[in-house]
Amino acid sequence: MSEIAPAEPWLVREVGTPDEQDGALLQGESIFALANGHVGLRGNLEEPHLGGMPGTFLNSLFEERDLHYPEEGYGFPERTQTVVNGPNGKRISLFVDGERFDLRTGEVRRHERVLDLRAGTLTREVEWVSPGGVVVSLRTERLVSFVRPSVAALRYSVRAEAELRVESDLVVDEELPSPREDDPRTSAVLPDPFEPVAHDDDKLVCRTRRSELSVVAAVAHTGAEGTVSSTPELIRWTATGRGEITFEKFLSYHWPADDQVVADRDAAARDGFDTLAAEQRDYLDDFWAGADVEVDGDPDIQQAVRFGLFHVLQAGAQAGLHPIPAKGLTGNGYDGHTLWDTEAYVLRTLTYTHPGCVGPALKWRHNTLGRARDRARELGLDGAAFPWRTIGGPECSGYWPAGTAALHVNADIADAVLRYHAATGDDEFMREAGHELLAETAKLWTSVAYFDDRGVAHIAGVTGPDEYTALMDDNIYTNLMAQQNLRAAGIEPRLADCLSIPYAEGREVHEQAAGFTRLPEWDFTDHDYPLMLSHHYLNLYRKQVVKQADLVLAMMVRPDAFTLDEKRRNFAYYEARTVRDSSLSAPIQAVLAAELGHLRLAHDYLAEAALLDLRGGGESGGDGLHIAACAGAWIALVMGFGGLRDHGGELSFGPRLPPDLKRLAFHLHWRGASMCVTVTRDSVTYTSDGDVTFRHEGREVEVRAGEELKFAIDQLEDLPAPPSPRPPRRHAIWAEGQGEQ
Repeated sequence: MSEIAPAEPWLVREVGTPDEQDGALLQGESIFALANGHVGLRGNLEEPHLGGMPGTFLNSLFEERDLHYPEEGYGFPERTQTVVNGPNGKRISLFVDGERFDLRTGEVRRHERVLDLRAGTLTREVEWVSPGGVVVSLRTERLVSFVRPSVAALRYSVRAEAELRVESDLVVDEELPSPREDDPRTSAVLPDPFEPVAHDDDKLVCRTRRSELSVVAAVAHTGAEGTVSSTPELIRWTATGRGEITFEKFLSYHWPADDQVVADRDAAARDGFDTLAAEQRDYLDDFWAGADVEVDGDPDIQQAVRFGLFHVLQAGAQAGLHPIPAKGLTGNGYDGHTLWDTEAYVLRTLTYTHPGCVGPALKWRHNTLGRARDRARELGLDGAAFPWRTIGGPECSGYWPAGTAALHVNADIADAVLRYHAATGDDEFMREAGHELLAETAKLWTSVAYFDDRGVAHIAGVTGPDEYTALMDDNIYTNLMAQQNLRAAGIEPRLADCLSIPYAEGREVHEQAAGFTRLPEWDFTDHDYPLMLSHHYLNLYRKQVVKQADLVLAMMVRPDAFTLDEKRRNFAYYEARTVRDSSLSAPIQAVLAAELGHLRLAHDYLAEAALLDLRGGGESGGDGLHIAACAGAWIALVMGFGGLRDHGGELSFGPRLPPDLKRLAFHLHWRGASMCVTVTRDSVTYTSDGDVTFRHEGREVEVRAGEELKFAIDQLEDLPAPPSPRPPRRHAIWAEGQGEQ
């Protein structure tokens, strides 16, 4: 049995043998995935293991499959796209005196894997006694290069007083496990998606059968003598020896296929693993210097926020003009699709921690603008209608009430454009892509909104972020974000000014959508979460039950639209109706809880978001990490306890700490400067390597390059948490001794 070891500031350590029966094997494969946004290697063990989920994911390498409906309807997508497992170069079989190395046989005396967040490497060490009694020591190291987008590398060393044979493979169309049939969020598994095109002893060329996307994978081995054999589906390098075999393996991938793959592989092999590792460390040193978050008083959160930032970086760093999937390149969950949370969560975090990859991600959206315009025409709308789920640009979701009806995707993209430009001043991006994205997303609202006979504008029949409240009128998040979109594009100012903002006078709260507070209440004696797996959507849609932060999210991204008292009443009302059946919810609830003085509640929500994948439980699974939740850990800390807000192109802070954190320090980029904000129990200090003007607690201030700006902060009373049908589990840091672990 394996477990994640107690928290270490810069390492994630797994001790013990991963067990396929309790899900630890699949979960570990997600946690220990390595990627650079272009190439992703799932954290599989090197030796073949039928209980695992092999994964070599190449951004936007997908296969098409047909969508089938019990009843066809106009505008239903006819095809979808599914990420495929590309040519796998991780697979290495070991034989000891003729016996196969397999953790399920013999005796495992030691098994440990370590993900180093500063080095960007995964190391594995094993001591195993074969069924024949031979003691075997195995050490492997692997990386996916941040500096060389197409390159991955592995170093393998085995020692034993025995005859050794190693078979190191590059293989396509390996066997995959069947998907879970009881969860609609899992991916389809496509058997044999590739057809061979060409091969020789150092590279394979293949092509997906329907989407006709070609890929070439090249491999080289150094450090030991070996022989090579090849077929259209397999290149195998075999080395034999007694006592020890050590070698380095270099992989390069290109799609569409081109000859540069050989040059990339050869350069990596010539330079060697140590050089690649040094480049990796230098890249990450630079990243952490401008992005690190330091947390004193909570070692679990300290480890988790760095783990989250590392995986957010891995999802986007070299994605280039490709999407950032909801699972990154750590698994095939959601079919490898990108969703709205890329712009709303992932790019929000990257804008301040690694802005260089945000412009290309938004240019990818711009590159798919033609598809979005076509979709709008199909729906009878103006401008562009960006998809709910996609890889290559077309709408890939067959469930339209939560997909096509979620028009807020347009406004989320526009919001990301505005934030990126405000934080970087990248005028060239605006000329090339940003202005057109703002205009085309805004045009949609002019055709979908209408005025009633009182002159109030409405957007009818849409679904907001909360997928349990579908096809409603005037979703407040959608309306407020559409309003911002219209104003930024300079289109239809009257429409923007007149959009309805639903408010229930009798209850003195804003309505998530018009009429929401008049719906029947949900019976919260049902604790079978997530509800969508045990209740029909018809029942969910007609009750006051909230899957994830919706109006609460609106209060975070449009703070100008609500007074402080309105935020307090709204937060309490929706806490009592939110079940968090989505990993997107806890980070946002943490931010508003912190702002409103529910500091320990905010700490609990932060822990739920940050530890979701790293410590398991809840929604976590083996089909890939929740990259938006990884970003959400940063959001909860920096926007919650750091009080960062960025509405209207203006940077502001209102920091406060929960009782059990002693210090919070975070770095961020703003208009070419690198800032550091340090919050203690009684003060906040701002430093920067460039002049920055911002607001502190509502007052405009300036920190000059190389200087320090310090303010006293008042201790806030920790207010009790409002009632909730599904309160977060109390975080151990402050629950200790209270009997509520």
